[in-house]
Amino acid sequence: DGLVVSEKVKSNNIDVKIPESELEAEEKGAEEERPRESDSSILDLSSDYPRDKHISIQRHLADLEKLADMREDERKPCPLCPEEKFKACYSHKLHRHLQNLHWKVSVEFEGYRMCICHLSCRPVKPNLVGDQTLSKMGAHYHCIICSATIIRRTDMIGHINRHVNKGETESRFITVRAPKSSYKVVKESATDVQVLPNHSTPQKTDSYFNPKMKLNRQLIFCALAVLAGERKPIECLDAFGATGIMGLQWAKHLKSSVKVTINDCSENSVTMIKENCHLNKMKVKLNIKEEDTDETVGNGEENSDTIEVTKMDANVVMHLRSFDFIHLDPFGTSVNYLDSAFRNVRNLGIVSLTSTDISSLYAKAQHVALRHYGCNIVRTEYYKELAARAVIAAVTRAAARCNKGIEVLLAVALEHFVLVVVRVLRGPTPADDSAKKVRYLIHCQWCEERVFQREGSMLEENPYQQLPCDCHGSMPGKTAVLLGPLWSGALFNTGFLRRMLLEAVQYGLDEAQPLLKTLVCESECTTLKHYSTHIPGDENKQEECGVYIRTANTSAECYLVHGKRKSEEVLRGAAKRQRGEHSTEHPPFYYNIHRHSLKGMNMPKLNKFLSYMSEAGYRVSRTHFDPMGVRTNASLAQFKTVLMKYSTPTYVGAQAEGPVHLPAEIQVGEEVPAAAAIKVEEAEFAENDESGIAAMFMQSYPTHCAAD
Repeated sequence: DGLVVSEKVKSNNIDVKIPESELEAEEKGAEEERPRESDSSILDLSSDYPRDKHISIQRHLADLEKLADMREDERKPCPLCPEEKFKACYSHKLHRHLQNLHWKVSVEFEGYRMCICHLSCRPVKPNLVGDQTLSKMGAHYHCIICSATIIRRTDMIGHINRHVNKGETESRFITVRAPKSSYKVVKESATDVQVLPNHSTPQKTDSYFNPKMKLNRQLIFCALAVLAGERKPIECLDAFGATGIMGLQWAKHLKSSVKVTINDCSENSVTMIKENCHLNKMKVKLNIKEEDTDETVGNGEENSDTIEVTKMDANVVMHLRSFDFIHLDPFGTSVNYLDSAFRNVRNLGIVSLTSTDISSLYAKAQHVALRHYGCNIVRTEYYKELAARAVIAAVTRAAARCNKGIEVLLAVALEHFVLVVVRVLRGPTPADDSAKKVRYLIHCQWCEERVFQREGSMLEENPYQQLPCDCHGSMPGKTAVLLGPLWSGALFNTGFLRRMLLEAVQYGLDEAQPLLKTLVCESECTTLKHYSTHIPGDENKQEECGVYIRTANTSAECYLVHGKRKSEEVLRGAAKRQRGEHSTEHPPFYYNIHRHSLKGMNMPKLNKFLSYMSEAGYRVSRTHFDPMGVRTNASLAQFKTVLMKYSTPTYVGAQAEGPVHLPAEIQVGEEVPAAAAIKVEEAEFAENDESGIAAMFMQSYPTHCAAD
């Protein structure tokens, strides 16, 4: 107690000049004021020492009144207010003061109440004269966990919640990990991980684990499994480990085919990753400069059950080492790490990135998309594919700066994330070829027709002529906007997706299989009726990056290239000769059948409409971006013509579907959907959906209102 009082007097001498006569008077009354002085001056002590709680933190209102009862006078002062603010009074008035001014505005935490304090514990700003003693004492709260003083009640509640989320629950200002009893074990794909109860709140916990991203993790695992089948062993990096769930799944299922490195810049995350490795009976090889190497696997030897754990910035670890497979999954955008990822990635390696900043990518915050991706986008019916192409464009530019090109293997945009998987092609020629595929998009705001701008740097006198629609001629003013730059090439590689599907079947990844089937059909622009997982004959050898790679059903020799330019040139020449035999790449973008439905008409069922489009000679398929979307090479006018031909008037709904003659008053250009047709179509879609995407995306398809 003597130490506390001396610290208080010392601190007061620094801030305020107190006369010696007053100091003597305070020393005489030290016996009476000692509990109040000692508790209010705790903040001046070093935070390394354990401390008692402040007097403003009590369990019951009666405990505050007991502090005032220590004085034997009839008039008792408030223990939380200075004399100049609240003078000593009788007990009944003091009780009303404590209850209304201090207790009712308190913050509760684990049975304690942090009452508002008016003592001179918190330094306040001086007045205009510069005399701090004449300043008004500021009201504040004392944190029960640390030595902070907070002014506002809402800020105090948020401050306490941050302590809880970080596991700081002891009443002293040190960071402590949560006790073992507060952890819970989550199991996914035969892998166990320990997480905190608040594991689903990003940026507020070191053990961030999102169960909704299970499909994302399965897709990435399938991509890595395909790469592991091409060359062994491969070095793979999970740059943002968090709990380490993804890297543990890689090492547990692929075993000796991969050398897994899990990185995180947080010390608590690294500790949790090591515990999760031991939980799954994996050995840990540490590569942390700040710690000793006692936990390193004996004498530097590695085996299939060894995972390397690093604690450094993701940009640093990718600059220092080369990898065959890199996955980036930061909180938000991943553009800050693309330059480092493409700097040392090996030739024909794979870079996958998950972007969760969907508010900017889905055109809800267009200025953020322009700042992060250098891309101008608006909200359209095909906004999810627009987001995927914007991310790929940023990836292409980052790879080109490192003299590398890319081939897009997979692009998925769902409700919570955008996943892009690309293969890296080293050399200036692939880099130039990839950079040429980044173009601007001309988008009509009236009918939502769209077309990529033609190649070349020459200005056109009338760029509206590139659009298939005639809205510019029939509507006043400017009718189109320029979006981009965007990736104009293919979003999928059929051969790679087929092998991913085989890996998903082999490892029993049930959630990824329906989506992969849809992606294979979408990449080939065909329907599920014509799809088969068994590929006969020469189609087993799929072309990727100009290289033929054997699939599981092929008995011929597997052509794998390990950076040898001569072999690659030979295979590229063979690829050019075979390209004419394979179908062309899928058409860009899609149309929503509900958005372009006709007023007063019942649309045909989606599966029947796909067959009608196919009979008309158009390539057509469904898309994972939109459950009611139709990917086709037909223009919007041709799409509406087929839709109008096989639509029936609503007043003859029982009539069989077929071509009808529309009255003159029904215009083709009207885009207001029929409400009854929407309900019937959704029910039919849920019953006949073979790809399993209805349940995942039914809630997120675009609204059915016409474009302004």
